[in-house]
Amino acid sequence: MKIAVLDDYQDCVRHLSCFQKMKGHEVLVLNRHHDDPHELAAQLQGVQALILIRERTRVDGPLLDLLPQLQLIVQTGKAGRHLDLAACSSRGILVRETEGDSIATMEFTLLMILASLRHFAREVDNMARGRWQRTLGRQLHGRTLAILGLGRIGERLAQVAHGMGAHVLVWGRQNSMDKACEQGWEPAKSREDFFERADVLCITLRLSPQTQGHVTATDLSRMKPDAILVNTARAELIEPHALHQALLRGRPGFAAVDVYENEPVMEKRHPLQDLPNCLCTPHLGFVELDHYEHYFSQAFDHILGFVGAS
Repeated sequence: MKIAVLDDYQDCVRHLSCFQKMKGHEVLVLNRHHDDPHELAAQLQGVQALILIRERTRVDGPLLDLLPQLQLIVQTGKAGRHLDLAACSSRGILVRETEGDSIATMEFTLLMILASLRHFAREVDNMARGRWQRTLGRQLHGRTLAILGLGRIGERLAQVAHGMGAHVLVWGRQNSMDKACEQGWEPAKSREDFFERADVLCITLRLSPQTQGHVTATDLSRMKPDAILVNTARAELIEPHALHQALLRGRPGFAAVDVYENEPVMEKRHPLQDLPNCLCTPHLGFVELDHYEHYFSQAFDHILGFVGAS
């Protein structure tokens, strides 16, 4: 079977232990992102199965029409708006998903929190420039960690932060609020209360039509001047341009961002990168060896199962 893995920016898939499962199959690994469907289709001629890494490439009817031999798409994680399921179904293309693991993203979110509180990136740069101890950081212990959306990642983060002595404040749907009560964490009295009291606010919602633009400019304006906003979920969860403008105004005072509206961010810099009060990382939350082994082992098993059933 001819299989293609899209958008493996780091060229790491071929080096995973689980890649041995693909022995005997022709596997094409594309390291460069292609926005143009005709350009991408030219690379994928004869491909019968696609493996998608998260939401890096949009797969819709116009692209599928250019891939007449495609029979199977395996999505690492859950299929989002980038994958047109109706278009796949109408063309008889089977779609399979893999189960993610929240640990890698939770750990990275915690890293972003601590790096922001302790001015880690700035101090690394200071030392490289011959400057010594220019900032005074803060600890998470005793501060209010506000978590927006208590799903798997949010719940794990709350558990760890609570163990470190943070006060956990939760806002979200009713099931998130109920879960917070069950765990002994505090559900916010209101949306306004949630944003106003946060020392560190983490967005851990899943992107959907209902949550797109969920965090508004008004919400951000209620945050403290010394508060930190951390987004390792999706950029589209925040109203367009709202975070950039909020940081310019100083509420919140700092942000740590791992996700962007258009990825990858290469030569065209993202506006947040030009702000001194924003820590920007290249969507590293899920990019971790154990997580990739977990994702791709399942993806390859889906392909082998499909081949065996054919």
